[in-house]
This record gives sequence, structure tokens and C-alpha cells, in this order.
Amino acid sequence: QVQLVESGGGSVQAGGSLRLSCVASRYPIGSGYSMAWFRQAPGKEREGVAIFLTADGITYYVDSVKGRFTISQDNAKNTLYLQMSSLKPDDTAMYYCAAGCWASRSFCSTFDKSHFVYWGQGTQVTVSS
Repeated sequence: QVQLVESGGGSVQAGGSLRLSCVASRYPIGSGYSMAWFRQAPGKEREGVAIFLTADGITYYVDSVKGRFTISQDNAKNTLYLQMSSLKPDDTAMYYCAAGCWASRSFCSTFDKSHFVYWGQGTQVTVSS
């Protein structure tokens, strides 16, 4: 059974940094067209944050995090990362790792969460002002 386990969340002040990790079990992170990070704040829908295309490392970001967040993966450690800097209170949310997107490269380059089969349990990020 595929497992995605996130870690690295916590409470930080605005302007601080965190690095989230997502370790995959029974799932080579080079599989599928992409892996991604999503987040969900209380009372809001889950939204896409960053996408990593596994074939060539091309990345996509939601506008609100561009220039502040960096998605990357380490194949040797079978781990997906999200480096977050200059954090803002609006970044407060539960962050989820997603994998298992095989629809197409085009579909897997979008933040449509229905294209991802596997999800982690989430890690909480809280940013105080």
C-alpha cells in the first residue's frame, strides 16, 4: 500500500522559513507525470501550491507563493520537499503531499486535485504575525 508521510510543519513568525518533507513508501517518486503540494486552510477549499514534473523537473507555483516557495525532490531518498521562505499569516494551513498523477503531462501540470491518486495525512503550518 502506497504511503506518503509529510513532516516539517510547525509554528513560525511571519518572515520565517520551514522545509516540508514528504517521504513516499511503495511508490517511486519518479512515477507518474508529477508530484505536488496542496494546502487547506480552515473553512477553505484545498488549493494547489506547487507542482514538480518528474520527467524534467519543471515546476509550477500558485501566484501567491512564487518567489517564496521551492518544490524539489530527491530520488535517492524518495522524498519530495517544499522549502518555504518569507512566510506570511495567509500561508497558515494544513499542507498535503500528492502523487500518482498519470492522466497526462498537461493535466498533471495543473492544480486539479482530482488527478492525484495518493495523498498524505498532512502537516500543519501556522504563521503568526
